[in-house]
Amino acid sequence: MADSDLRARADERFAAALAGTGARDPRDFYRKQLVALKARDREAYQRALAYFDERLIPAVARDDSDALGEWLEYGRVLATLVAPGRTVQIDAYGRASDYSRPVPPDALVLHLPERTNEPAVIVGIPATLSPAQRANYDLLVRQQQAL
Repeated sequence: MADSDLRARADERFAAALAGTGARDPRDFYRKQLVALKARDREAYQRALAYFDERLIPAVARDDSDALGEWLEYGRVLATLVAPGRTVQIDAYGRASDYSRPVPPDALVLHLPERTNEPAVIVGIPATLSPAQRANYDLLVRQQQAL
């Protein structure tokens, strides 16, 4: 399959997965991470692009793959390249556990940088945040607390 055909197939499968699940499209989050990565670490940026071309697109284009799961994994890889740390998934009750595939569709997935003064990086957000997930998001990503 030509690269353009592979890319088109991957785009079709991802669009179908988003439509079929109602999941949020994470690509805007990932584009912002790529911009930050390009400014911060050119070598890591090149690794992210290589992962995209060599692993993500072929994986998403395969009929037997989990298109959303592959994109989520790419987001985790990007977040790790931006800031070393730990990726967690937070359930609707606010309980965090280590990132583990397959990720439930209602999980909030955040990457927690080792440097505690840096905000968490969004890897994946469910279609609707539960109140407990919203509290985690506000505290860890926006770095705001509600009193």
